[in-house]
Amino acid sequence: MTTTTLPDAGTAYERKPATYNATLTQVGRGTPMGELLRRYWHPIGVSADASEVPRKVRALGEDLILFRDRQGRPGLLYPHCAHRGTSLYYGRVEDGGIRCCYHGWLFDVQGHCTDQPCEPQGGLSRDRIRQPWYPVEERYGLIFAYMGPPDRKPVLPRYAALENLAQGEFIEANDQSIGGGGPQVIPCNWLQHFENVVDPFHVAILHSSFSGTQFVPQMGVMPEVTFDYTDAGVSATAVRRLDDGKTLRRVGEAALPTLRVIPSPRLAHYGTVESLGWVLPIDDTSFRIYTAGRVRRAGDIARSRSRMNGKLWEELTEEEHQRMPGDYEAQVSQGPIAWHSEENLATSDRGLVLLRRMFKQQLDIVAAGGDPIGVSFDPDAPPIVFAAGNFLE
Repeated sequence: MTTTTLPDAGTAYERKPATYNATLTQVGRGTPMGELLRRYWHPIGVSADASEVPRKVRALGEDLILFRDRQGRPGLLYPHCAHRGTSLYYGRVEDGGIRCCYHGWLFDVQGHCTDQPCEPQGGLSRDRIRQPWYPVEERYGLIFAYMGPPDRKPVLPRYAALENLAQGEFIEANDQSIGGGGPQVIPCNWLQHFENVVDPFHVAILHSSFSGTQFVPQMGVMPEVTFDYTDAGVSATAVRRLDDGKTLRRVGEAALPTLRVIPSPRLAHYGTVESLGWVLPIDDTSFRIYTAGRVRRAGDIARSRSRMNGKLWEELTEEEHQRMPGDYEAQVSQGPIAWHSEENLATSDRGLVLLRRMFKQQLDIVAAGGDPIGVSFDPDAPPIVFAAGNFLE
């Protein structure tokens, strides 16, 4: 009897060139997602970042300069002076705005040129000059910028989770990318992290059985999960049957534009979500997270950073990173932009699928000239309410 040996199949040699979904991942001006995200306000710094020392800011693929004039008004300007292109990073902040170091042109926080000292009478035509700028507002200890079309600028939202304070609570802001599992700036596409918000299953594997208990033992119980659309995004309700007969119901939400509405995985207390995080796409291959939350002690948000063996992420050795990976390792190792063509999605990825579908719907709405979900033009609009939280039943 002759035995036929079949040639090897399915080797890496046969792998087709990989691709990613540019429509969902690219955030520059003129791209579909870039135009959708520009219809919302985004945090671009904590309040202290706006000072008399000009600060470089990069958001949605654009380089900008943030400062605060001596009257206390924050400003966000295009970096290259409208005169001859010198960077305003080297400018001097004054009462009326920021003055370019090269020829002294002065711009206020809305880009108006108010002085040209090298020109007769301070510049007879200075009123015709406008330094490109973006509107900014401060709330919850953060500085928010609107980078979209001026005629579609919505009101800066308020959130019930940050408005309804118990006695002794106050709002604290943080720029350390809490929830990102790594440094302040995370070197991969923002969507790789945002999709993680509606992936409760990874908690029981990555943060528990694989790397050891990174949060609390209850998070290691494999949950029963349901996913739903909400008025602002997608929710994931994870139900865990605990050994003591109680049920932990944990609700998280991914809300437009890029909000992480995730209750503490350490179960410090039960009830509605205590903090919100905004995933800011710096560009197509990096992001950071700004957080604002209710606290009782200054520094509480910073103290919530994950630790393994008592160490922060930057204190771990390479061996420890490999042996005890977290969100940073899982998401950054997907590549600068994950290869979507190589995915094999399963039933546990339903939240991710709903999120991508929701984004596609909103992209179509904006492309057709409409306004995406979650924006309001009513200055008296009530605070946005989220269902997220930890509930012991």
